[in-house]
Amino acid sequence: MAPPPLSLVFSVRRSPPELVAPATPTPHEFKPLSDIDDQDGLRFQIPVIQFYKNVPSMNGRDPAKVIKAALAKTLVFYYPFAGRLREGAGRKLSVECTGEGVVFIEADADVTLREFGDALQPPFPCLKELIYDVPGAGGVLDSPLLLVQVTRLKCGGFIFGLRLNHTMADATGLVQFMTAVGEVARGAHAPSIPPVWRRELLNARDPPHVTRTHHEYDEIADTKNTIVPLDNMDHRSFFFGADEFAALRRHLPPHLRRCSTFEVLTAALWRCRTLALRPDPEEEVRVLCIVNSRPKLRHPPLPVGFYGNAFAIPVARTAAGDLCENPLSYALELVKAAKNSVDQEYMKSVADMMVTKGRPHFAVMRSYLVSDLMHAGFGDVDFGWGKAVYGGAATGGVGATPGVGSFYIPFRNGKGEDGIVVTFCLPTVVMEIFVKELNGLLKKEAEEEEERPLIPAKKSSTFIISTL
Repeated sequence: MAPPPLSLVFSVRRSPPELVAPATPTPHEFKPLSDIDDQDGLRFQIPVIQFYKNVPSMNGRDPAKVIKAALAKTLVFYYPFAGRLREGAGRKLSVECTGEGVVFIEADADVTLREFGDALQPPFPCLKELIYDVPGAGGVLDSPLLLVQVTRLKCGGFIFGLRLNHTMADATGLVQFMTAVGEVARGAHAPSIPPVWRRELLNARDPPHVTRTHHEYDEIADTKNTIVPLDNMDHRSFFFGADEFAALRRHLPPHLRRCSTFEVLTAALWRCRTLALRPDPEEEVRVLCIVNSRPKLRHPPLPVGFYGNAFAIPVARTAAGDLCENPLSYALELVKAAKNSVDQEYMKSVADMMVTKGRPHFAVMRSYLVSDLMHAGFGDVDFGWGKAVYGGAATGGVGATPGVGSFYIPFRNGKGEDGIVVTFCLPTVVMEIFVKELNGLLKKEAEEEEERPLIPAKKSSTFIISTL
């Protein structure tokens, strides 16, 4: 399976950026975000990218013009996206629904989809040309909340790039909006799922009452110089299919082999990453799991159409030495416990803590953050050219800090096997150690007993499928 060539370079010709406003007048009002939305850790712009093939039945139709027109019509329903964020007392964020619009860029690239290779996944070459950072449009406050770039390719396909102010929506909400744009682009007069604001459902109680311990928001000092350096970062993607998961489960006792793929994979990656970083054995290390809380909220449930942020970031913690010296089951039990801690009361407690503690950022020191996009549905978004060849995360890192986390992305490899692509970003020297540790865990012939630590393999990786 051929990844995008390392030398792939192409030019992109962009038209001047413009603002696309709602197609008809919309209300001018202030709409407060929820106390989950406006936490410090979501105050950044997150990029998404979609690749689409040429479809002969769509010949003569310009994807940029189709999507631009659909965007204007969809913004009538999702008019808060056309506004601007304002900050009030206590760092509380609200959207002023000004109707100014979202940034739209029309572009052409002298490259074909085939030239990107068979394995479309992050990292992507020339990404900054495909999601252009328009000067003055990248702020959190008083700036456009969405940027969309449609880049036509020489083959007749196109690339849809999007950048979102994360305080406005999570992956589920963003896919709902993108799906609505696709429906309108294909001729619908309105989205099949009407958008619902209702952010007050995830606000703090009055008075706030923090009932859980939220170590994910601890203030952690770097006492031993363990900050991951951000220079010379290596971005890679790794494929995990049935064979890889079978290899991982062989390292588990029978009662844990039925754990979810998310739990098993997260435990393995956390352990291998920690082994590669080689922190002091006594240092605390963490893994943060982004957990969709929608199924957990029942009294009342979030309404269908809600598109705000509705996730928690529970954390598993342990000493680095304990994580590295114990078998994989040790890490897995910690991940399971953290993930299962999220319920309705947990979400209320997080909202209460945001109000009482000044909306803190989640801890990134000695932390690894995972975001599961397997069921988000980015690849299903259809603007009239069918489903995306690739849809989802545009970069390898999660959040505003590279090197901290990974996305889990659905993927079908060249053999037709369905699995998960994991994006990873680490300093180059650390990445090589990580690859060896992971290869040691995935060796098909590995039959190590559960009771003893795993020994890293000496051979080089056989499952890296893209690196830039």
